[in-house]
Amino acid sequence: MKYIILSLVIIQFFTLKAQAPKYSNEFLHLGVGAQAFAMGNAVAASSEDVTAGYWNPAGLTSATEWLQVSAMHSEYFAGIAKYDYVGVSHSLGKKGVLGFTFLRFGVDDIPNTTQLIDNDGRINYDNVTTFTAGDYAFMGSYAKALAVPGLSLGGTVKVIHRRVGDFAKSWGFGLDAGVKYRLNSHWKFGLVARDATSTFNAWIFNLSQDMQQVFLSTGNEIPTNGLELSLPRFITGIAYNHSIGNPEKGFNIAAELDIDATTDGMRNTLIKSNTFSLDPHMGIQLSFKELVKVRGGVSSIQQFKAIDGSSSWGVQPNLGLGVGIKGFNLDYAFTRLGAAEAGYYTHVFSLKFKLSQPKKK
Repeated sequence: MKYIILSLVIIQFFTLKAQAPKYSNEFLHLGVGAQAFAMGNAVAASSEDVTAGYWNPAGLTSATEWLQVSAMHSEYFAGIAKYDYVGVSHSLGKKGVLGFTFLRFGVDDIPNTTQLIDNDGRINYDNVTTFTAGDYAFMGSYAKALAVPGLSLGGTVKVIHRRVGDFAKSWGFGLDAGVKYRLNSHWKFGLVARDATSTFNAWIFNLSQDMQQVFLSTGNEIPTNGLELSLPRFITGIAYNHSIGNPEKGFNIAAELDIDATTDGMRNTLIKSNTFSLDPHMGIQLSFKELVKVRGGVSSIQQFKAIDGSSSWGVQPNLGLGVGIKGFNLDYAFTRLGAAEAGYYTHVFSLKFKLSQPKKK
């Protein structure tokens, strides 16, 4: 399996210069927090904790605790690929809220078989080494409530580092911006501009003469240093919240619909064109106070192709559960990647802590 991953990594990273900007830095759009995963990542309007630094920085204004800390771990493709997240937010009172987000998506211990056959034409497994392909993001956010009641604004600066062993690496820079408006106790609206000014990654390749010869002998172009761009993506969210029965009993239902508008050409989404594509996703949550929350959602409404060439419409289902006790939250999500027959199901766990300011002695 890891030999297959090696081939995929080489194709993905060593042909970047020849690719259009579509799907650039796609690891930044996987999502964070099991709560969001369970709701189909439809949280642009309702995210109001430390994870808002990723989803919509304007939502950080609701993270009024002195400190919030969140962490998540998930694995894909039978544990070969690992995805990790850590987030921190700090309230400055009326001055606003600061946030920091760290992301890593990586595949470790990938066999490098480019030197498997030595100069004498013999297979020599001692020449097989391993390397790591990893994507990293460091994101700093700031949010502040505006003079208009219910309106807040936020922004995120992100630094991106992507690395493929010693063969290739890149550094990138980008900006996200978000706005959120709470109309009343029921309705919330959110708008996020990711890669608002376009995000760039400057790639540098360091290929040995032997590896260059492998590229030439297999009919592949030798990659050269270049610039990769991520075009803007706009996310619109509408959230509704309502108490079930007597509000004092604590039962509540919340739902949200988000629409992602990408500007890098035609994608495999519900609504698509040569200029932009629209990808709707939605989620619902039933809760009893802050103690127990049950979630579900649908996302990735797209066409899936079978081996025989036929295609059919499908969705990515998402389910989850959350429990919370005195500032501590444990969330779980069960979701899927790709078509149902592929069987790429994954479990996502995340933790969140809310801490008060230490008392001065």
